[in-house]
Amino acid sequence: MSALTDQTPQAIINALDTLLEEERGALTNGELHKLEDILARKEDLFDRLNNITDLESGALESVQNKVTRNQALLGSAMQGIKAVANRMSELRKVRKGLEVYNQSGQRTRFATTGSLKLEKRA
Repeated sequence: MSALTDQTPQAIINALDTLLEEERGALTNGELHKLEDILARKEDLFDRLNNITDLESGALESVQNKVTRNQALLGSAMQGIKAVANRMSELRKVRKGLEVYNQSGQRTRFATTGSLKLEKRA
């Protein structure tokens, strides 16, 4: 971001606005691998904005709305990742065996036998 060193506050805001749109695209397209680079660039732009003393809050309203929107998308992505991790964990448990409770309330495990291959059907 060295190209932004001597630019105006509005140019930095515009760059941040563009970057937030890029972040939104990465989140909505599931391109989570791009977020680390975007975060580093976003932090740099936020640092630049924090160093500007005569910045009007109205100039940041659009950017603030996009930051809020992207935070909600990121939260949803995290929930999705957690759901997948939980589902994978449950599938691993099922592969190892089935746990049920017997008539006396004791937990009983039944080992699975056979192939551990996943069958795909159209």
